[in-house]
Amino acid sequence: MHMLSHAEASEKFIANQERTDWHDDTLWFVRAKRDKASKLLPEWEALREQASQIKEHMLSNLPQYLLEFEANAQANGVQVHWAKDAHEHNEIVYSIIQKHGDKALVKSKSMLTEECHLNAYLEQRGIDVVDTDLGERIVQFRKEVPSHIVLPAIHLKKEDVGETFHQHLGTPKGNKDPQFLTEAARIHLREKFLEAKVAITGVNFAVAETGEFVVCTNEGNADMGAHLSDVHIACMGIEKIIPKRQDLGVFLRLLARSATGQLITTYSSHFAKPRAGQEMHIVLVDNGRSRQLARDEFRNSLKCIRCAACFNTCPVYRRSGGHSYHQPVAGPIGSILAPNFDKKANVDLPFASTLCGSCSNVCPVKINIHEQLWFWRQDLMKEGLAPAGKVLGMKFMAWMMANPTIFRMAGGMGRKVMNWFPFLVNNGLNPWYKQREMPAPPKQSFQEWYKSNRL
Repeated sequence: MHMLSHAEASEKFIANQERTDWHDDTLWFVRAKRDKASKLLPEWEALREQASQIKEHMLSNLPQYLLEFEANAQANGVQVHWAKDAHEHNEIVYSIIQKHGDKALVKSKSMLTEECHLNAYLEQRGIDVVDTDLGERIVQFRKEVPSHIVLPAIHLKKEDVGETFHQHLGTPKGNKDPQFLTEAARIHLREKFLEAKVAITGVNFAVAETGEFVVCTNEGNADMGAHLSDVHIACMGIEKIIPKRQDLGVFLRLLARSATGQLITTYSSHFAKPRAGQEMHIVLVDNGRSRQLARDEFRNSLKCIRCAACFNTCPVYRRSGGHSYHQPVAGPIGSILAPNFDKKANVDLPFASTLCGSCSNVCPVKINIHEQLWFWRQDLMKEGLAPAGKVLGMKFMAWMMANPTIFRMAGGMGRKVMNWFPFLVNNGLNPWYKQREMPAPPKQSFQEWYKSNRL
């Protein structure tokens, strides 16, 4: 099946102008909440700098901290597993489930399991996976993937959710009341929590010093799953390590404010050891992270704490939707992570940006996202992976701009054509014209104006 490029998928998304505007406005509202919440802390910029430096130190000493975490977690009675890639991660999780003979499990939000396509892997083997985050359960019903790493169903309106629940939960047709729909989901999920013997959670932070890990949610679904299950499996990328417990005081203040404009997440749950009679497993996953760590230009991307602040501020994401990125992690951060997995398949994503720098400005750990997007563009162009039309176009522009006389002639001819034959540019073949009015051509170039106004 042909995978749509970002441009092709975006064109489908923006075909519905009303939905596009609503999506844009909603995410900008979240961005504005982030700004207000951050300004309540006079030390906000100092916290960002401290978080960035802690992550920098961690990445520079990652092997040491991973081994420290493993030793302390095992001393706490936790079983630690290592996975080099997505397939190995999925096999480990499946083997744990098989060992207990279970056919169903509950799972809280975990972008790592989305990255590894765990749901599909388990379902193919007869395991019923129930996503318990409300947004993720909605998109799971619809056989979609999350479009946002914090707000998985942000692309849907309450009417869409009402229809989805009518089909899958039997709620009255046409009922779109959020409180009623939430209560219906709560009743449905409560039954799943009570039945499941295995629970999977993600990990927001793993503390090397103590061997504990922290899961942040607003719905409490991770806690429900972990506390009611006989087996708790926590899946985490190796970059989620932080050195000391005291470092949580920095990251927890940054995370919720950056993600949703809250002062703190409703639940910041610490898991250190299994309760009596319970098994607890942690799966540490590489899946390309070591490769990214070895690339000097891109190693900072591993500082990401998955707050999605860059999504909410990005003008391209807000008006193209998360599904246009064809990756589990969309938005600006996804566009610098995806080429690390497969350059050819994700060659379009670093170009899905204006390079305005707003993503870097709001990042709580100061990742230079817009610069890394530019670095990826250079890398992909050098390897000849860009579309032939883009390569030829760039070569032509480079040649023209390197010849001042030709450049001036082309500019003059372009202005005349736009004046005399506007239909040659104001048509559906011009991508710019599809969404915008073409500007009126200037009467003269800057060089011509400068010469006539020069003293």
